[in-house]
Amino acid sequence: MTRDSKETRRGRWRRLRGPGRPLRCGTSGDLRKLSEGRLLAPSAICVLIAAPALLLDHVPTAVTLTQLLLGCGFTVHAVRQRDRLLAQLAEVREVARITQEAIVRPLSRNLAGTHVSTRYHCAVRESGLGGDLYDVAVTSFGLRVLVGDVRGHGLEAIRLTAETVAAFRELAHTVPDLPSLAAGLDQRLAPDLGPEDFVTALLAEFAPGEVRLVNCGHPAPLRSGQRVELLEPAVATLPLGLRPDPLQYRVRLQPGDRLLLYTDGLTEARAPDGTLFPFLTEATHALRDPLPDEALNTLYTSLLTHTTKPPKDDLALILCQPTHASALPAQLGR
Repeated sequence: MTRDSKETRRGRWRRLRGPGRPLRCGTSGDLRKLSEGRLLAPSAICVLIAAPALLLDHVPTAVTLTQLLLGCGFTVHAVRQRDRLLAQLAEVREVARITQEAIVRPLSRNLAGTHVSTRYHCAVRESGLGGDLYDVAVTSFGLRVLVGDVRGHGLEAIRLTAETVAAFRELAHTVPDLPSLAAGLDQRLAPDLGPEDFVTALLAEFAPGEVRLVNCGHPAPLRSGQRVELLEPAVATLPLGLRPDPLQYRVRLQPGDRLLLYTDGLTEARAPDGTLFPFLTEATHALRDPLPDEALNTLYTSLLTHTTKPPKDDLALILCQPTHASALPAQLGR
């Protein structure tokens, strides 16, 4: 696809948003405001129709009857409008749900010798999709996993989320190594990013006895096994969209080791008094559960307990557990 066609597509998203309009993560909030406006109009008309009967002492019977008939008619019309708009709202929410599952597919299954479980939370109630993203691809190079975070919120963030996932699904099966894959994603996304836009991304590729990683400005994954540790890269790399120089590093895996990939909605969550979520402590406790799905449920429940309400930021969790890891020394190899 040419750059001109990408710029045209980006322009269509901006026209959908409209000049000066705030970005929203969903559309149902706007539809709800529209429905409320359409329902208030008939009600106001009914009040105007009934006003003469309330303000005047003597109103002819014919006029009163006419007012009642008109009021009933407008009331029926208002109810029908309400039902129709509520049906449209339900349809929009269903479309949002289907779209979310097409872009960030919920997973709990074994893929190419690695069990993958996921959890996703969008901070905006009216939408099921935000700026956090993940995807997996079973390729001839091994199982590849992407987790990322688009800067910002709203329609622009949703567009970049969809484009990042689409680019990963296309490139993951053809690009031979992770640094080239990260460079390809950056090349695809750069023309569509503004001067202050970027996408943090972590790429993982599972092979027997090890996992290969490329980290472009994203929170480091957490390995849980004989010990719990963050797998930080030796050299920090810029996010996608800022011309990163991707570097790959390798991590040996022991049997039973797990890898938790996540977004900063987990590490930056705060209690009402401002206390940060104790990520390492709670993750260590949660990942002791032998069932991957239950481990993620425990971690998310601990987060809700700490914040006392749903997180204000989007959140993506991906737990990967190789089922055929070779018994190799648990050390970093770069």
